[in-house]
Amino acid sequence: MPPAAKRILLINGHPDRESFNFALAAAYKAGAIGAGFDVRELVIRDLQFNPNLGGGYRTRTELEPDLLRAQEWITWADHLVWIYPVWWGGLPALLKGFLDRVFLPGFAFRKRENSVWWDKLLRGKSARIISTLDQPPWYYWLFNGQPSNRAMKKNTLEFCGVSPVRVTTIGPLRLSKPATREKWLQHAGNLGAHAR
Repeated sequence: MPPAAKRILLINGHPDRESFNFALAAAYKAGAIGAGFDVRELVIRDLQFNPNLGGGYRTRTELEPDLLRAQEWITWADHLVWIYPVWWGGLPALLKGFLDRVFLPGFAFRKRENSVWWDKLLRGKSARIISTLDQPPWYYWLFNGQPSNRAMKKNTLEFCGVSPVRVTTIGPLRLSKPATREKWLQHAGNLGAHAR
């Protein structure tokens, strides 16, 4: 097990500031700050950047100042907390664009010359995914294979060396009662208090 995280970067991928994801982020942040952790927060909807990786990996697109800061903060952090909704089984477009633009070769990973292998440049960091849905988490896992969680955990974070990556899936939001939402917020606060 890695040592307890001291520096936490909270990355909110929901484009709607009125969403429950922002309440979850606030609860996690309050729990972490209350426990003495150093917390920074990136709200992707507030960043100024083009989410389209226009030339793919063939040509390099210069990073906007907000994305350069995002890379600095990811480098600074011991623990990355990703909060986002699951839409159509995947990530919101803006969050996907953020990943495409920020998790670049040379920053998050490095392909080895004449090899199928790569170097994982974000080793030494852990992560927590908190995703929300409008279906029960067990249904998303059992019948749909939780594609967004698997892609984020395996194909993005672990691909770049982040480990362990733990997942919390919350839902269904649409039909939830205030008491249930309060329990979810308390759970998010407890995760923050333990930097998990």
